[in-house]
Amino acid sequence: MFLQSFFSQTNNQFSISAEQGSQFAKQICDDFNPIHDLDSKRFCVPGDLLFALTLNNYGLSQEMRFDFSGLVPADKTLIFPEWNQSNLLITDSREKEYLRVFREGNSKKEQSVTEHLVRSYVAFSGHSFPYILVPLMQQHNVMINTARPLVMYQSMTLTLDNLELNSPQVKFLDAQIEVQGKRGNVTLQFSINDNEKVVGCGEKKLVLSGLREFDQAAMDQLIIDYEARKV
Repeated sequence: MFLQSFFSQTNNQFSISAEQGSQFAKQICDDFNPIHDLDSKRFCVPGDLLFALTLNNYGLSQEMRFDFSGLVPADKTLIFPEWNQSNLLITDSREKEYLRVFREGNSKKEQSVTEHLVRSYVAFSGHSFPYILVPLMQQHNVMINTARPLVMYQSMTLTLDNLELNSPQVKFLDAQIEVQGKRGNVTLQFSINDNEKVVGCGEKKLVLSGLREFDQAAMDQLIIDYEARKV
């Protein structure tokens, strides 16, 4: 699968270097969040790469939920256990939890379908900023701290009518934000389409921290700086 160059594996143990995580974010997700830079002191492995590895390793189920419970640093050894029940925990050797996955319904492991879904989803996910989040923040007159922007991946759910898919694609539907003081809970809703037919839906949940009143000039500069990182 196309993920092969973005991780190292020994039996059921996986590790992701800073270079591998950074390349996945930039090359596959088109995500230039500074937290995925090689030299970032706060570097963490992209949550979308953990999602992709889970589907690659275990296959796709009709109902899935991914709860992210910790930031994965570079070169951390992650244990992907056998999945015999509905609940899966991805931990390190000290049993620190990083990802909890639930699944229900039928399951299927088909590489081409998984790759189509992963590529489409992470492209949608990687474009959350600025294309979705900025208009949402502007609408609610709040924004993240532009001097130290922090957007945290909290969870994601998938629901599929069936698993007889060819090339599933994610399509953005709507976004909402619930503001609680300096914290914003964001929900991004999307459909899953296959051969121009809606075959499922899903949600991605994010947490925005350090909220303050929206400042158009400051946000414009943040977007300029972000786009300049792609050059």
